Parts: sequence; structure tokens; C-alpha cells
Amino acid sequence: MKIGIFGGSFNPPHKKHKEIAQELIRKHYVDKIIFVPTGTKYKYKYNLLSNEERLTMLELMIEKEPNMEVSTYELQDKVVYTYQTLDHFTQKYPHDDIYFICGTDNLSYIDKWKHGKELLKKYKFLVIKRNMNQIEPLLKKYKDYKDHIIVTTIKESTISSTKIREKVYNKKGCQKYLDKRVLDYIKENSLYRKEEENEF
Repeated sequence: MKIGIFGGSFNPPHKKHKEIAQELIRKHYVDKIIFVPTGTKYKYKYNLLSNEERLTMLELMIEKEPNMEVSTYELQDKVVYTYQTLDHFTQKYPHDDIYFICGTDNLSYIDKWKHGKELLKKYKFLVIKRNMNQIEPLLKKYKDYKDHIIVTTIKESTISSTKIREKVYNKKGCQKYLDKRVLDYIKENSLYRKEEENEF
């Protein structure tokens, strides 16, 4: 089985996250997707909702998707690095192939990550691209690892979680970007906004 590891803050998880996962499965890049939300101890992520809230939203988003699941592995009381996460899933699924899903932005500086070059040697990367002008310089940069970099036909989202949070805070419509169950959860719990604001 080919398993795709889809990491991120998912603050909040939005429709494009699910669409990317669905496309990766439909086009047979992978057979299964595991969403791995980043823990709140990660120093480069700010204003994260609690682990529990983001975990709940992810579970709501994929509850009707039989080939997707959510892992709590990175939701620890310490920083968990990507190499640890991928090693964890390799040990958990020793007879399966592990793929790391990332965008061109992450790929561009992955050699700066902790054990980044080891990741490129050891694992295969499914790259969600914006355009070929971005990816071609990266393929040259990582030419020694080209067999481990798979450029998919799937494009990155034009909407970010940051923009969605701004829309929620400013009471602008988010139905276009969020699964109804996720949106209902945000509204019911007054997330990403002042407590006294109750209407979208």
C-alpha cells in the first residue's frame, strides 16, 4: 500500500486540503492519506487553535472518507520533527511505502530542515505544484534526489488558512472554503473571532 503523509497546521482544515487528498487517491499516487496536524509546540506556527480543536475539525472534514485518517502523533508536549514523523510511520507500516506530501514552498527549503537531506534520500516526496516555473529550479537543486521527487498534476490552493481566518473574523462568507461540518463547529465554538460576534 502507498500511504501519503499530509502534514500541516490545519488552522483550520479547508476544502482544498480534502480535495488534494481526494485527487492523490483518485489518480493513484497513494492508496491512503494520513493527516498529521502540527502540535502547538512548533515554534514557527503562531495563533494556533488548540490541538483538540484542530483535531476535531480534521476528523469532521474526513469522516465520510474511508481512505483518510488523522494521526495525533505530532500533538505531543514537545516539538516533533518531520524526520521523526516519517520514521514513526515507517515503523508502524513496515510493509507499505511512505510518501510525504508537500508544496513547492516547503520543498524549496527542505534541505534546511532537521535531517532534511536524509529525508530526501530516504523518502519519496509528492509535490503539489503551483507552476512549472517554480518546480524546475527545485528539480535542478535536488538533482541528486530526483528519483524521490514526484511532481504531481495537482495544483496548490489559491486560498490559505490565514485568509479563511481573516474572513471568519471579519464575518465574511466561508461556505465556499470550509466543509459544512467544520464551519458549523467554528460557529458553535466562536473560533477565530471575538466571543461576542456570533454571525457569519
